[in-house]
Amino acid sequence: MRGEAERWLAEAKWDLETARILHKNGRYNAAAFYSHQAAEKAAKAMLYSANEAPWGHSVRILLQRYYEAKGKTAPSDILSHARELDRHYIPSRYPNAHPAGTPHEAYDEKTSQSALQAAEKIIQLAERELHEARRSGKA
Repeated sequence: MRGEAERWLAEAKWDLETARILHKNGRYNAAAFYSHQAAEKAAKAMLYSANEAPWGHSVRILLQRYYEAKGKTAPSDILSHARELDRHYIPSRYPNAHPAGTPHEAYDEKTSQSALQAAEKIIQLAERELHEARRSGKA
């Protein structure tokens, strides 16, 4: 599964760079969504590295499943970042997720920046976990 984990991590990094481009250009709702996508793919890379099936879209649930597979408890700060990102999965894209207006009106620079930072933390975690799995020969 090592190759599959690496592919997912590479795509996570690509999505994070896409999120940065969108943020820089004021597309804050789309940047938040791509931040979620980056973290989701990073979490799925971690699950692949643990030979677990990476089903679902909740970053928090994916990370919890990874840590359960490892016999550990997920760090609370990482789960906090995951919760931040899960909030953007639907509202960043769909007008009917808001009482009025559109997603691009509901998102601002601060919200987008927060999502980017959360995704960066989760990708850094995935990089460390995959590195450790390679080093120990378990990926």
